[in-house]
Amino acid sequence: MNSNYWRHRNVFVTGATGFLGSWLVKNLVDKEANVTVLIRDIVPDSHLYRSGYIHKVNIVHGGLEDYHTLERALGEYEIDAVFHLGAQTIVEIANRNPLSTFESNIKGTWNILEAARRSPLVKRVITASSDKAYGTHKKLPYNEDAPLQGSHPYDVSKSAADLIAHMYFHTYRLPVTITRCGNFYGGGDLNFNRIVPGTIRSVLHNEEPIIRSDGTFVRDYFYIEDAAGAYISLAEKMDNPDIHGHAFNFSNESQISALALVEKVLELMGSPLKPRILATATNEIPHQYLSAAKARSVLQWKPRHSLEEGLNKTIDWYKDFFAR
Repeated sequence: MNSNYWRHRNVFVTGATGFLGSWLVKNLVDKEANVTVLIRDIVPDSHLYRSGYIHKVNIVHGGLEDYHTLERALGEYEIDAVFHLGAQTIVEIANRNPLSTFESNIKGTWNILEAARRSPLVKRVITASSDKAYGTHKKLPYNEDAPLQGSHPYDVSKSAADLIAHMYFHTYRLPVTITRCGNFYGGGDLNFNRIVPGTIRSVLHNEEPIIRSDGTFVRDYFYIEDAAGAYISLAEKMDNPDIHGHAFNFSNESQISALALVEKVLELMGSPLKPRILATATNEIPHQYLSAAKARSVLQWKPRHSLEEGLNKTIDWYKDFFAR
């Protein structure tokens, strides 16, 4: 990545208080970008707040559902690059509240894309889809040509948003690319229903870790600092218009079951605890993982951390977090 590329460049980030958003904002600020963030809710324990980087950015208060706020922000802050990460990202919440999930994930996406289309200074839009957008497939790993066929609320919201982004490129030639990533893990994830932070918290409090599924669900797990780097690398490569309209999978291409992942965390933490398997998870895809061959060949991208390296850094982050 070009160390001077982002200096004084005007950047807009949605979902900035979220897990990935907090790390992405930190990286962009460190690269001397002028960062403006959209914030709906104040989350004091967010990595963006705890790291102090909230004081280094411009703040626009509002939600993705408010189109006029988005258009005003892109115009008044003379935005060059948009990172659209904002979404409702929790499968269980989507199952309980599909309409609010559709509002944020689908309407929020068309709002930011339309605002970008009407803002002539915007040169690149990176919008976050998900591996869940693919739905269930017999042929794995997913590559970018696989059909988008989500069947449940969260998956469908990502399939729809992904297709809307493609439509804005094909119809309006909006300079947009789409990311589809594996399951994020790393320091700063405060959703302890997720398997990695939940397991680490349980061990640190000497409580048995919980697995909501039956333990056999297979995913690939993508370290959060690698994810932030992937987004930045993709944005830089968008100076080449040939990749506009493309989707890219980002992954460490290493699949693992929920039970094996928990056992790996327990091993790295030297814990004798055993997980309790609830087998209560519903409306989730049983087996999925991504091929990142396109990102490796087209973007010359690769992750910097193995699963074990990423987990060790994650464990250290939560030890410090709970010690405070």
